[in-house]
Amino acid sequence: MFNKIIKRGNRKVSKAEANEDALYGYGTPGNRNTGSIPTSNVVVNHASRTMVSSSVANSVQQAVAVAVAPPSSAVIEPLPLLRDIPVSERPNMFSRKIQICCFLFDFSDPMNSLREKEIKRQILVELVDFVQSGTGKLSEIMQEELIGMISVNIFRCLPPASHENTGSENLELEEDETSLDPSWPHLQIVYELLLRYVVSSETDTKVAKRYIDHTFGLKLLDLFASEDHREREYLKTILHRIYGKFMVHRPFIRKAINNIFYRFIFETQRHSGIGELLEILGSIINGFALPMKEEHKLFLVRALIPLHKPKSISMYHQQLSYCITQFIEKDYKLADIVIRGLLKYWPVINCQKEILFLGELEEVLEGTQSAEFQRCMVPLFRQIGRCLNSPQFQVAERTFFLWNNDHIVSLIAQNRDVIFPIIFESLEKNIRGHWNQAVHGMTANVRRMFLEMDAELFEECHRQYLEKEARAQELEEQRQLTWKRLEAVAAQTGGEDMVMVN
Repeated sequence: MFNKIIKRGNRKVSKAEANEDALYGYGTPGNRNTGSIPTSNVVVNHASRTMVSSSVANSVQQAVAVAVAPPSSAVIEPLPLLRDIPVSERPNMFSRKIQICCFLFDFSDPMNSLREKEIKRQILVELVDFVQSGTGKLSEIMQEELIGMISVNIFRCLPPASHENTGSENLELEEDETSLDPSWPHLQIVYELLLRYVVSSETDTKVAKRYIDHTFGLKLLDLFASEDHREREYLKTILHRIYGKFMVHRPFIRKAINNIFYRFIFETQRHSGIGELLEILGSIINGFALPMKEEHKLFLVRALIPLHKPKSISMYHQQLSYCITQFIEKDYKLADIVIRGLLKYWPVINCQKEILFLGELEEVLEGTQSAEFQRCMVPLFRQIGRCLNSPQFQVAERTFFLWNNDHIVSLIAQNRDVIFPIIFESLEKNIRGHWNQAVHGMTANVRRMFLEMDAELFEECHRQYLEKEARAQELEEQRQLTWKRLEAVAAQTGGEDMVMVN
């Protein structure tokens, strides 16, 4: 038994395991083309190594077995250009170049391995030109090696977010305050290479989908959390192209984006790439076929409308508003659902967020038909009435701008019997007591518009308002009289501990 245990402890390491260790910078390098080379001078990004080995095993594992470990920095030498060698030798030279590009340099020290970094950069640029030109069709093995190299370079541990480093609660960071990846000189070319591979007419989706699979897509979506806006722009373009070219992945990509939104809305409320993901979805929604599937309507209700809840909505509101209006343009019957959703998440004390909501509400109402408007006009104009009386003058002004929209005015005119009595009181309160002169003037203009639209209804609303004010004044007088009687009774009893209330 003891001998068996000893034998198991000294078992021979498999070839695939040895190659994987060598690829990520630990263990003995492979000896393909270069021989065994010591790696004592190699700087390895351990965070990236761990991330890649654990999360992209499915998409890289086979490539690891084909593209063995890159040589150490001591032997990274310039290689001849692919276009300068015979076609029969290109696959082997392509593999050698991929091996070099699999090596991850330490960019925290700008002066470290300058020569080797430049060699890798030049090779990456050459690979971009090679894929873009289409001069040589990539074999399945070459595509496997290419995606494996791209995965090793881009799938990595992202640095901590700025708020984690500073402890700040500020959710809106300027671009110069966000962290930029120092390895971007290489990352940018790798992303460009992936983009050119995806959009190339030579790329066969039946072959490419074996390597650009669900695992690859998930890890690509995870990178949208990067604070580097340059990286998110590349990711947005690449994911959109993948969605368009790989039809088999479309439902999965939509579901994965939904899950990112759910986690952002209900758990973290922190994510750098919500705006970019919404931009992709804007194009996707624009291509939805009619009649719209129930799945897409559920996405609107469960993901897009709740995105109005987070405090950081200003960072992605423009893209969100575009997606919402796209849904209404596709199916105007969804307007009632959207408006009620806005009212559900309407801000109470955040004035800037309230102004965003009012702007989006105007866009939604422009696409709303009379039947859908009538279903939600009562709660809608109760909220509009509260906004008209807002002491924050920008909120009140933005609300009055709704009357500059001809379509909205026509909807109001068609339903004035219901809407006038709801907002008349708000207009009268502004006329009598709003502190801002601009708001006071806008109130007078809207009031005059109502009078010209239906003088008889205006007079009726004014009469009901005066009656309501009179009843309120009468109730207040009765309350004061009741207190005075209580005070008189207490004074007659001679209560020394009596507390007077005015």
